[in-house]
Amino acid sequence: MTEQELAVATKTPTHEGVQRAMVKIAAILPKTPLLPLEVDGVTIWCKAEMLQPIGAFKIRGAWHRLSDLNEDERARGVVGVSSGNHAQGVAWAAKKLGINATIVMPSNAPRMKLEATKALGAQVVLYDRATESREAVAAGLIAQSNATLVHAFGDPWVIEGQGTAGIEIAEQLQSLGISGPDLIVSCCGGGGLAAGLALACPDADIAIVEPEGWDDIIRSLEAGEILPVKDLLHPTYCDALQTPQTYPINFDVLRNRVSQGVSVTTAEVAAAMRLVFEKLHLVVEPGGAVALAAVLAGKIELKTVTAVTLSGGNVDRETFMQLLAQAA
Repeated sequence: MTEQELAVATKTPTHEGVQRAMVKIAAILPKTPLLPLEVDGVTIWCKAEMLQPIGAFKIRGAWHRLSDLNEDERARGVVGVSSGNHAQGVAWAAKKLGINATIVMPSNAPRMKLEATKALGAQVVLYDRATESREAVAAGLIAQSNATLVHAFGDPWVIEGQGTAGIEIAEQLQSLGISGPDLIVSCCGGGGLAAGLALACPDADIAIVEPEGWDDIIRSLEAGEILPVKDLLHPTYCDALQTPQTYPINFDVLRNRVSQGVSVTTAEVAAAMRLVFEKLHLVVEPGGAVALAAVLAGKIELKTVTAVTLSGGNVDRETFMQLLAQAA
């Protein structure tokens, strides 16, 4: 079974859908800060999504998706597939709405993400990333209970929900008397956040950043067709961005909007994590730091008003300390 066979999109994500999601999300969540950061004499604006209740932007898409389920769908429960941040977003939304949630997670997911997902009341089913198909595991669970799949990135509601971060960025800049953003630099795994931001801010250029070895969307955009990750065992600290390949629903948005796409090394990610800790006094996880890492490395051509996603902060203490020491 392929990922495309597992995900079934029943609508097309739109700008209007992002706006509707924003109304729903604004009713339960405060805006995360948009923080100025000077890089080589230029001010960029960092969207601090690690300050969400679950420590990542994934709560946005999960809430939009689950809150749109009808009574019968809620009774049957939901199934998600995630290395941790989407897992927590689905678990948080499910708990708030009284929905049973089962999350398929890799056995080598960060300990804190596994524990946090379980603490929110979700049932966790583990799989081996190297030898098992998470799609097959999820499909089996869905077949048992007729649950609704809440995909981490290939779901139109999830895409719209993630895009609300872009609506907030534009509103926060406007409140400061700044028109924009002209460019949004997005962390990118499966493309849910980047696609949502593209829909939310149609006048902004979109740049995507992936970790080295997991640059399948960049290669796909260059080739004009969806390509998988070359090596699913390629080592990376960016567990949040380890997606085998993107979905057509994401690719169809990104192929027309992405103006820049680059990958970053572990050393560049570590440098970004250290800068966020020292200058913004915040903790950002490796996958949540890749967008800033690309900016700091000079790999992104900045525009007058550039926003950068700091998309999550769920990192084990040992990993965080190791990477900060590496960047010293």
